[in-house]
Amino acid sequence: MSLTGIVRKVFQLRQKELERHINEGPVLQREVLENLISEAKDTEYGRKYMFSHINGYEDFARHVPVNTYEELKGYIDRMRHGQHDVLWPGQVKWYAKSSGTTNDKSKFIPITRVGLKNIHYAGGFDSVALYLRNNPQSRIFDGRTLILGGSHSPNYNLRNSLVGDLSAILIENINPLVNFIRVPKKQTALLSDFEIKRDRIAHECLNKNVTSISGVPSWMLSVLTRVMEISGKQHLEEVWPNLEVFFHGGVAFTPYRQQYQELITSPKMHYMETYNASEGFFGLQSDPNDPSMLLMLDYDVFYEFREIDAVTPDGSPSDHPTIVPLEGIEIGKNYAMLISTSCGLWRYEIGDTVKFTSKNPYKFIISGRTKHFINAFGEELIVDNAEKGLQYACEQTGAEVLEYTAAPVFMNGKAQCRHQWLIEFSREPADLQQFAALLDQRLQEINSDYEAKRYKDITLQQLEIIKGRKDLYNDWFKKNGKLGGQHKVPRLSNSRQYIEQLLKMNQP
Repeated sequence: MSLTGIVRKVFQLRQKELERHINEGPVLQREVLENLISEAKDTEYGRKYMFSHINGYEDFARHVPVNTYEELKGYIDRMRHGQHDVLWPGQVKWYAKSSGTTNDKSKFIPITRVGLKNIHYAGGFDSVALYLRNNPQSRIFDGRTLILGGSHSPNYNLRNSLVGDLSAILIENINPLVNFIRVPKKQTALLSDFEIKRDRIAHECLNKNVTSISGVPSWMLSVLTRVMEISGKQHLEEVWPNLEVFFHGGVAFTPYRQQYQELITSPKMHYMETYNASEGFFGLQSDPNDPSMLLMLDYDVFYEFREIDAVTPDGSPSDHPTIVPLEGIEIGKNYAMLISTSCGLWRYEIGDTVKFTSKNPYKFIISGRTKHFINAFGEELIVDNAEKGLQYACEQTGAEVLEYTAAPVFMNGKAQCRHQWLIEFSREPADLQQFAALLDQRLQEINSDYEAKRYKDITLQQLEIIKGRKDLYNDWFKKNGKLGGQHKVPRLSNSRQYIEQLLKMNQP
């Protein structure tokens, strides 16, 4: 029997437990909420909002306010300085550094020991459990797993306290047994200079029997490209003939899918999307034939959902959109996701928007970001629209998009305005204007607000595409200290802050 055949038995009980997600979603969530409130009732936050008097979801929603990072920042900063029992019992020593807010360059998300175990590592375990369930012939544990990680640094001057990418915290605290099946070695995985790390990873992994890879699609593609350069091979399966799965997350896979399929031509290759953020592990693609993800309901995460498109009876936007627990969601609606977790985040709006595709079990797609959208002229363009539009234009022209960002060009003296897209192609279209027209056409087909604003070019003119030079986005990441790790390109923005920076760097 292969090693995978032996290890497979470890996952069988969990595979059975996951069946509760089909019919018992709200029950699982009530259990999670009761446990979180009970554990945190004697913290500073729990006493302030009377956790000991909360009995059920209605009490919880009435007592506890909705929070963004700004509301919790003061608590978190005191925790980072060593204070105990603030948002969660005990002292929290690990903080995941992620993209900043309006007022700060970075956010620092607390990662408790119990949260690490019951949220982040639980998600990693379930990724494998579901993959093995769907692929009975897998030999994944007969080889090595290539896991990309970020880096970390000391948190103030506290002993054994760290700040860094979530992936670095996961690697730092991982069960030592996992190190026998993962590559690269720990010191390489945690290097802060991505260019040096990329080269070392490629050399260390070149002659290993890699059976799975895990990471953010953009950064993994960069590493794999280096592997191909060193090896001189045409396809990745010539280097790693037993490679069978890519566990990917962090950014939408759509812009990268074609490039991976050209790089890895093996018919046995599988792709599994995960929704793992600094704030928690939320979803897994449980069915390889269904792009929507299963919402993970029995981790230490309690979910709420705020209607994005809520309106008043007269049709105007609502100032008080409805917030509902899991059982209150409707399929097809756009929701901002709020979470309460054993890492001390309470009714925390993480900034992602989701749409549910089913209730038994609860499955969803990530539709965009509450802040990464363009609505300068009432067009309500979200990331989900952008990804579908680019996919269509690429399919029609044979182009491949490596990275992109888009922002509005505001009205001139003739009341003309448009969207401006800065795209770095890995394969350029033969006719850039045709690509722009196809993208514009598809956006109108899938977004009625955009279509209405584009009607006869009266409000919004056809979008403009500017071709980005080679390595533009890598250079931008490097300049901003964000090369590697889990940093993301801001895909859509209502301001021109990001695109102007990139345009200046795009000059020959």
